[in-house]
Amino acid sequence: MKHQKRREFLKNAALSAGAFGLFSEKVNSMAGQDPSDPEPPFQNEELFLWEDNSDNNGQNPEYRPKIRIYYPVIRKREDQDRKFAAVLICPGGGYYVQAPHEGEPFARLFTLHGIVGVVLTYRVNPDRYPGSYSDAARAMRILRRDAGKYNVDSGKIGIMGFSAGGHLASTVATQPDLYKDPQDDLVDRFSARPDRLILGYPVISFIDEYAHEGSKKSLLGEDPDPVMVRQLSNNHQVTENTPSSFLFHTADDKGVPVFNSLSFAEACVRNSVPVELHVFPEGQHGVGMAENHPQLRIWTENLINWLQDWHY
Repeated sequence: MKHQKRREFLKNAALSAGAFGLFSEKVNSMAGQDPSDPEPPFQNEELFLWEDNSDNNGQNPEYRPKIRIYYPVIRKREDQDRKFAAVLICPGGGYYVQAPHEGEPFARLFTLHGIVGVVLTYRVNPDRYPGSYSDAARAMRILRRDAGKYNVDSGKIGIMGFSAGGHLASTVATQPDLYKDPQDDLVDRFSARPDRLILGYPVISFIDEYAHEGSKKSLLGEDPDPVMVRQLSNNHQVTENTPSSFLFHTADDKGVPVFNSLSFAEACVRNSVPVELHVFPEGQHGVGMAENHPQLRIWTENLINWLQDWHY
């Protein structure tokens, strides 16, 4: 019964992840593995970022800041002792909501490849900056603090974001010490800087002709300080210390123009930051894994290949 349930988990994981092609084959091979293979030392866990009475829990109880940790499938007994990479995932939603299809499916995809997937729930409108930033930065520090508990390599913790979640991820990646929340007792003990950055059709700029006004308004309000508007335009914040980056976008994205990704990639090149950019000709904004788009869904394979030194 135990192993039957395990096979059901693997099957459901594949469906949740929209895992096609290479990924489906991998799941099928694991589902038929030796029944004596070990179970993961941890199941999925949920952890709130702030104390119950903290005002950092925000005004919307649906988006109380937390992380949901998805542990890799253990395929070999020696994997029980290995240190896994981890990726913190920031779903998009214009800093107003958060899209489920840009969270858990990617966490489960990562687990199939020996990476700890961590989905972040962060504060959104009506909570303003620096709420979401504080949540993401604290989540990164918690993962480093608890690296030993989760068999995580503290030097291989990345951050991933989609759309406005991409803005949040790129802000933490380019400016890990921009704001230090006084309620974060980990600020002086652990770094919030990710070791890699993954961006799917990200909001990058709040200025210029391709600025995303909706995200800017949700994050900074109706009449934002021009200094903060530029500070949070992350193509202007890339330095040689920005982590190696992977970007995916479509050229005809009507929601967030592709110039956001292009400007960030250009800034990486100018600052000698390793960057991989994939721009596809067509595809609507918010495609997630793009499992219904045969020409786009290869982007997740490109991502896994880019992470080849981090997974099985």
